[in-house]
Amino acid sequence: MLFRLFKSAAPAVALACLVLPAGGAEPEEQTVSLSTQDGWELAALYRPADKEKKTVILLHDLGKNKEEFSTFKSDLRREGFGYLALDLRGHGKSVNKGTAASFSREGVDNEYNKMTRDVEAAVSFLNKKGVPAADAVVLGAGLGANVAAKSMSFSPEVSGLVLISPTANNRDVLSIPAMRLYKGDILIAAGAADKKGFLEASVIRNVAFLTAGEGKVTFLTTYDLTSHDMLDKYLRPTVIQWLKTPHKPEVLPDAPSVDLTGSVDTQGFLVLPSATEESLVPSVLGSEQ
Repeated sequence: MLFRLFKSAAPAVALACLVLPAGGAEPEEQTVSLSTQDGWELAALYRPADKEKKTVILLHDLGKNKEEFSTFKSDLRREGFGYLALDLRGHGKSVNKGTAASFSREGVDNEYNKMTRDVEAAVSFLNKKGVPAADAVVLGAGLGANVAAKSMSFSPEVSGLVLISPTANNRDVLSIPAMRLYKGDILIAAGAADKKGFLEASVIRNVAFLTAGEGKVTFLTTYDLTSHDMLDKYLRPTVIQWLKTPHKPEVLPDAPSVDLTGSVDTQGFLVLPSATEESLVPSVLGSEQ
């Protein structure tokens, strides 16, 4: 394995099932239902974050569902992060208006592009739960990555974005235009064995870098696998660490230079070398003759 690190109306929200933890107990996962502004009822799983931890909105790939994140959810829970894993419209249990098999593959207003409304419903749900967008991160895999990227045009206040196997175009959901605007922290991961996908992910990375700036874009590479498989096998620990420290620290300027050519007034006192100087250049000062 090769692994490298580069640095309208608000939708209604319905709570289907709520399990409250006992005092001091770990928050339990809850089954919830989100209503989008265009009439979709989305099945979702929600786990509140621990104090001062972020909540991750999880968007699955084409033909998958929220259960694809089962392993990663365990990692998030163990580290105290919250999550909201959706069945995107037409997938899993979110099929009150049909299944994805009936969706048009083309068109800038097809149901795949309207999945950004699913993300809006998720952000609205979290806001009603007291989680502002600034404490949320959107993570998508495959088609979910493109939906996550495009959603930043509508939810730019979200603090972070994780794109696992994004492409320039997936079912006419374009990822690059929003990257010209979004200035939050971004993690992008792509498998090098998929040459076309890797190239497109690299372009997305470059556009994001030009917009977000130094230290805010992380690029991860693995040799094989894509989408959920890549996340589960290779990336889970690194994504968890990124959630803790999503951008590189500011690079401080070098210390001011010291002029060693001039004389120093010691007022007649003998100045012994420092321990550092002694370790670099043995001194004869103070030694017996």
